[in-house]
Amino acid sequence: MSVAIIWFRKCLRIHDNQALSWAFESNQIKSILPIYIFEEDIHQRSTNKMNENRLRFQYECVLDLQHNLDTELGLKLHIFSGQAQPVIQSILNKFEDQRVCLISEYCSDRENVEKMAKIDSKIIDQNPNWFSKTFPAGQTILDIESIVNSSKYKPPNSMNDMIQIFSEEFGDWQNIVFDVTDINLSDYQSKRCQIIESEFSTRLEESKSRLNTSSYFIGGESIALQRLENKVLLEKQFVNNFSKPNSISTNTEGNPFEPTTTGLSPYLSTGCLSVRRLWNACSEIQQLGEHTKPPVSIHGQLMFREMFYLLSRSVMNWDQDKENTHCKEIEWGTTEQSLLAAWESGETGFPLIDAMMRQLDATGWMHHLGRHAVSCFLTRGQLWQSWTHGRDIFSRKLIDSDWALNNGNWLWLAGVAPFSMPYYRVYNPCPNQKSSLNVETETANFIRHWVPELSEFPSKYIFEPHLAPLSVQQSAGCIIGNDYPNPIVDRKETRRENLERFKQNLATLR
Repeated sequence: MSVAIIWFRKCLRIHDNQALSWAFESNQIKSILPIYIFEEDIHQRSTNKMNENRLRFQYECVLDLQHNLDTELGLKLHIFSGQAQPVIQSILNKFEDQRVCLISEYCSDRENVEKMAKIDSKIIDQNPNWFSKTFPAGQTILDIESIVNSSKYKPPNSMNDMIQIFSEEFGDWQNIVFDVTDINLSDYQSKRCQIIESEFSTRLEESKSRLNTSSYFIGGESIALQRLENKVLLEKQFVNNFSKPNSISTNTEGNPFEPTTTGLSPYLSTGCLSVRRLWNACSEIQQLGEHTKPPVSIHGQLMFREMFYLLSRSVMNWDQDKENTHCKEIEWGTTEQSLLAAWESGETGFPLIDAMMRQLDATGWMHHLGRHAVSCFLTRGQLWQSWTHGRDIFSRKLIDSDWALNNGNWLWLAGVAPFSMPYYRVYNPCPNQKSSLNVETETANFIRHWVPELSEFPSKYIFEPHLAPLSVQQSAGCIIGNDYPNPIVDRKETRRENLERFKQNLATLR
């Protein structure tokens, strides 16, 4: 082989990038052509699958990748716009008589698996000079395809199941440090940077004017490694004491944008940060002293991530509410657009729900307990709407959107999966300081920031402002029902009704 076409898909980084490392190490490869394909048209600062924040974050990830390839490895990232199959065909046509290897990282979601299979069968196999090579664990720790196709595999539904899988794969998994491949040009033969033009070629600058300005989270490998340094490597006690269920859902006091968790999920989902590098960092810190254990530790959270990847590949109709072995077929209510619109826009009259949804809209991120609160509210808690509606909205808006994880979390929180909490454990959307949602209630500054209409309300009433006396509302300059909506439902009555509905649905499934 002479040319390696490295297709960056969900590993938008140069550190611990198996495809890049292989291309530099291989004596068969003389030149490298790095490519990225934007497969969606941009309309009014968004696409069909990405809202403006998610699209901007993706753009920043690719821009940083382009910079790092150039400055660190002397490679030019070629950007293309269009559907993958014709784009790949147009590129390979430039090398009709040369030996070419199309290299990419494995993507476990159904759409990408099918896409790669079509490219192999309809393009690669048509020319004896063309080959493809896929690296199995770019986005995950486990080799997903190998495990789900093994004879002893059973879909995992708990942390104990995942511990067993990790033990079988790695032995003493708690202390393991994975090999992380970083390219040092002094160790490799130089590779020529391949340059081509195609009718699908585009420039990042052409898209910049059609994107919104950056929000709090900025995309890219460079920022990912900075955040890893600041939130993990320099915070050893934080790592050893980490217990995700105990983290505060309303962000860092004094900064309504900064998570009390690592905030690394957007960088893992885009592949700007290697999950193995994060695992290794935690392993090395945990060896220094006492530390929390799975499921609440950072390692535990990464293992849950692996569990959803395994399930998404092995469970048919993982993203459906019918004919899905991991989804109880609950008869949700008729779709009510007014309720969905109020929920999505943060106009439900429940300040915690509204603050979380407005944060999502403004930044593309939300704490996991915030996701618990809003998803329970939409489904079995108050609105009795199908989890698939929320899943689709999250998919467009979350900058850490991931097909496997997004579906897994919604199945879990709607109460329909084997690993779900009991359906009758419903979160109170008007929490107090004892709530398991871990909401800061004394100053309620998170609510005041994201729901500024209520900024002058006393903390005593801010989570249920419709209960405040009219004199308090007038003093706060916000009349409920006029300046801020009344609750769109009676939370206690709908909770009671929905628990009975869920119970009756379960009875019919037995």
